Amino acid sequence: VQLQASGGGLVQPGGSLRLSCTASGFILDDYTIGWFRQVPGEEREAVSCIGGGTYYADFAKGRFTISRDSAKNTVYLQMNSLKPEDTAVYYCASDIGACGYWWYPLATWGQGTLVTVSS
Repeated sequence: VQLQASGGGLVQPGGSLRLSCTASGFILDDYTIGWFRQVPGEEREAVSCIGGGTYYADFAKGRFTISRDSAKNTVYLQMNSLKPEDTAVYYCASDIGACGYWWYPLATWGQGTLVTVSS
């Protein structure tokens, strides 16, 4: 049972990236999947989740979109209009429970992918 996050990189302010979270050993559709991010020295914060609905943190609304591709057993996070303050390591995670601001996964976490927004 494993999650693999990928798609991070260096992008200029205003640019876009699409992060991918691919599962092995289980079916993502059976769980709620979320994206979190963390800046070194700061607390991890929720970005978005999908499962019985979707949730976006205020900073993500209108810029980020979460989606599933069941055939590829993958969840995506499309990030547009990126800002320097979006720079962080982004993690995907899965667990049961309905997606919402209250949801925090304990079951499975991916290894993280670094997003750097800089000119």
